[in-house]
Amino acid sequence: MAHTTYDTNTQIRDRAILISLVTEEVKKSGILPEHSLQELVSLAETAGVEVLGVVTQNRDVPDARWLIGKGKVEELRGMIDSLGANTAIFDHDLSGAQVRNLEQYLDVKIIDRTQLILDIFAQRAKTREGIIQVELAQLSYLLPRLSGHGKNLSRLGGGIGTRGPGESKLETDRRHIRGRIGDLKKQLEAVTKHRKLYRGRRQKSGAIQVALVGYTNAGKSTLLKQLTSAEVYIENQLFATLDPTSRMLELPGGSEVILTDTVGFIQNLPHDLVAAFRATLEEANEADLILHVVDASSPMREHQMSVVDSILEELGAADKPQLILFNKKDICTKEQLEMLPSGTGYLKVSALDDKDLLAVKEAVQDRLSGGIFTFRIPPEDGGTMALLYRIGDVLEQKPEEHDMLYKVKVHKPDYEKWGYLLDSFLIRE
Repeated sequence: MAHTTYDTNTQIRDRAILISLVTEEVKKSGILPEHSLQELVSLAETAGVEVLGVVTQNRDVPDARWLIGKGKVEELRGMIDSLGANTAIFDHDLSGAQVRNLEQYLDVKIIDRTQLILDIFAQRAKTREGIIQVELAQLSYLLPRLSGHGKNLSRLGGGIGTRGPGESKLETDRRHIRGRIGDLKKQLEAVTKHRKLYRGRRQKSGAIQVALVGYTNAGKSTLLKQLTSAEVYIENQLFATLDPTSRMLELPGGSEVILTDTVGFIQNLPHDLVAAFRATLEEANEADLILHVVDASSPMREHQMSVVDSILEELGAADKPQLILFNKKDICTKEQLEMLPSGTGYLKVSALDDKDLLAVKEAVQDRLSGGIFTFRIPPEDGGTMALLYRIGDVLEQKPEEHDMLYKVKVHKPDYEKWGYLLDSFLIRE
């Protein structure tokens, strides 16, 4: 069977069989194998792959040589021949040796879960930063597995330098990739520096920042569009958007905050991607409030929430104030809605319902509000008066003897930053 290169622009469509390995470790994790396999199907379809069939193998531990065992590989080869598949996609990360063994025996292209996700990211990346991040993650993943990808190296293109005396092609490939990784890291550092400067300007301006985070396809981009009337790309597919989009959100009280949509999370998000996209994901770390968007209709809702929480913890954003939005309530059953937690910090919403959108804005406003305080300011102290308007909404001002009294509904994030400058003017009841 002829090989095809792993290129999203290829004219030959990938026709794949998907393989799921269920080990004792997977069973103990609480992840239902059928849900994980369905996610792999969604990933494959998002990448433009035609799924011909699925194979599930139960083993105590992965087989070091074949992952799923030699007998199951023989069975898989029969399916490939009968269905005319040209690709095998594994819901598991493969070592270079496993890729080489499977490729030689099955005579088809071998792709693992991480490569599949990386390919989707490569398709979705539009900005210079996103393209750099994805290529860096791809090469970082490929480098230690290079010896197992001999038949797939054509996706790296030409560009490999002239070999020195006695150098093998593999060593030349490694040298080329290491050099390219170095170049990409330098480019990414420059882009990251620009992002930090931009973020710093936002902070100095006193702008309040709210970040949308959530499992991929939870509906974050739809919420951003509906809340802010933003023109953003929306599609019912995994990783529809990669690059963060920020828009101004006007709250019911008239104040404005910056609302930023971030890349969707997924279980076993490749470490190289987390590292490469750290500058982007840190939008959540810099936020004054995190809106954790959850697909309330998903049977894997609780697991998906724990995945998001673990990634936020890795980013150092686990302690940020959160508001959890159970989205897609319009397609939930009555039983699903009744199982959702309620109370402070939780909202059941549909991104397509105007009343729910208003409730989200009101909840954001309430979570950012730090209460109402009264300050006594000398009339000649214009700087302190200006600071009051910066840290909240002035509800009332009136003269009292030689000073001015200001009643202010403070914005919690701003008050936490600047409130120490007002301590001496605060009237404590």
